[in-house]
Amino acid sequence: MTRIGAGGRGSAILPATVLIVAKAPVAGFAKTRLTPPLSPVQAARLAAAALLDTLAAVRDCPLAHRMVALTGDLGAAEYGAEIAAALTAFEVRSQRGDGFGVRLANAHADAARAGLPVLQIGMDTPQVTSRMLADAAGALVAAGDALLGPAADGGWWGLGLPDPQAARLLADVPMSTPATGEHTRRALRSCGYRVGPLPMLTDVDHYDDALRVAGDCSGRFAAEMDALTAGQAAR
Repeated sequence: MTRIGAGGRGSAILPATVLIVAKAPVAGFAKTRLTPPLSPVQAARLAAAALLDTLAAVRDCPLAHRMVALTGDLGAAEYGAEIAAALTAFEVRSQRGDGFGVRLANAHADAARAGLPVLQIGMDTPQVTSRMLADAAGALVAAGDALLGPAADGGWWGLGLPDPQAARLLADVPMSTPATGEHTRRALRSCGYRVGPLPMLTDVDHYDDALRVAGDCSGRFAAEMDALTAGQAAR
């Protein structure tokens, strides 16, 4: 992978867009697979912490454009005011379309209006750092290939496209299955792309995932997870 600077403030600006696809962390709406053992409010707070860490990592990456495709009512979200303040550093658009694959494709189409290659991530990998994002965005710009970051569950956490319009293929990829990553890779190759690798990461989908990921974090997500586990141990 081509290394382009340290990814902190003061680095050369990378001519790329990082797109975050996010769900407002509303109790009963976000991270429902964490309940049980967590309550809906606890799960939503953990989701909010993951989103805040992700926003911070992208904010601190030297990018030409940052965008969030959001669904849900931020006014009803846990830590909603703090998230709203963090979003002032981003272009924010509402997700649109029926089905997750269609919403992803439409989000890429919106991000493509900036005329830059797009690196898309979600809010389920708070262990992502600005350095990791800078390396990925730099490789996307330098090589002109697609990038795919596999998730441990068979899906993917990151997708880089030099031509964002090619995201239309996502509308036909079965999402949230153990084979989503492989289906996406095949679809990219069928469009003539070479697919470069990103590191494999663990998505936070279940409670065991959250425990594992918290061990790789040092931000809000880890602190929120520590508070939750301490509270459960005190019962």
